[in-house]
Amino acid sequence: MSKQAILVTGGCGFIGSNFVRYLLSDGRFDGTVVNLDALTYAGNPANLADLEEDSRYVLVEGSIGDEAGVSRLLKGYDVTAVVNFAAESHVDRSIDSPEPFFETNVNGTLRMLQAVRKFWKELPEDKAKAFRFLHVSTDEVYGSLLPEDPAFTEKNSHCPNSPYSASKAASDHIVRAYHHTYGLPVVTTNCSNNYGPFQFPEKLIPLMILNALEGKDLPIYGDGMNIRDWLYVEDHCSAIFEVLKKGRVGETYNIGGKCERPNIEIVDQICQILDEVSPREAGGSYQDQKIFVTDRPGHDRRYAVDATKIETELGWTPAETFETGIRKTILWYLENREWCEEINRRKYKRERMGTNV
Repeated sequence: MSKQAILVTGGCGFIGSNFVRYLLSDGRFDGTVVNLDALTYAGNPANLADLEEDSRYVLVEGSIGDEAGVSRLLKGYDVTAVVNFAAESHVDRSIDSPEPFFETNVNGTLRMLQAVRKFWKELPEDKAKAFRFLHVSTDEVYGSLLPEDPAFTEKNSHCPNSPYSASKAASDHIVRAYHHTYGLPVVTTNCSNNYGPFQFPEKLIPLMILNALEGKDLPIYGDGMNIRDWLYVEDHCSAIFEVLKKGRVGETYNIGGKCERPNIEIVDQICQILDEVSPREAGGSYQDQKIFVTDRPGHDRRYAVDATKIETELGWTPAETFETGIRKTILWYLENREWCEEINRRKYKRERMGTNV
């Protein structure tokens, strides 16, 4: 994949910024990465500040819902692939205010696909055949699992239970429709819960790390037994890159970390590692800061994805276990307190933060 241009939408967010960095490191991609980001509350240009002087990287502030703007970028940079991370993605926010989720995730995706389809139709045959639109989605579109249920496969029907997951399910369907109706060469990925560097601190893992270090409560929804499959963000990035290079057009690939854990176990492990690497000045364990709070409405009990398809077809497996990934994540937050403090200074945190798990 050399001498090409990739349009990454939402590239200043958590997963998007890690993907941009992954592309431009270790000689993986010898082309231009154009980052289109609306720079809303979770889009932080500081996530990629170290790439500002890299001639291979271009940041453009704008919305995927701006069809004319997307068209200009596609033509101006002769884009060969689009990787769509742009989305409103926090469940609690979607419960409080659903409209922005449907505007971005549904209408925005639709308008972007319109621009992409028009651009793709005008490409020469060889470029049109090589072009890809990769849509990044979530396991939450599949709904909830019982403890004894098998993990979600790509054949599971969408059964969303929150405004957020409903908006993402709708976007998945729109992408699929543009392939089957217009022939647009698309691929879709549905990932499990990501964690790692640069994650916005309203999500469970960074919230618990930062609250612990700041001496605040560690709020755990319900009984803490909601189960998620945890995926280290760089593993997710490597999987997306493999799908972009080798995935079959029109197909969906689940991406999981093989790390099912209940929330309470996640919090306990964070406390255990922090007790080891950054003990509390007042003594005692960070465990003492745990509290249980009222569960959020419609909180899905368990998510888990079966990643057999991507493993079998593309040879991808996660490199990190949860134990290695969570330690790397905690150490990153300890070593990057300035980034965390800047998040607070810009008032990214709400007074009451939920945990999107």
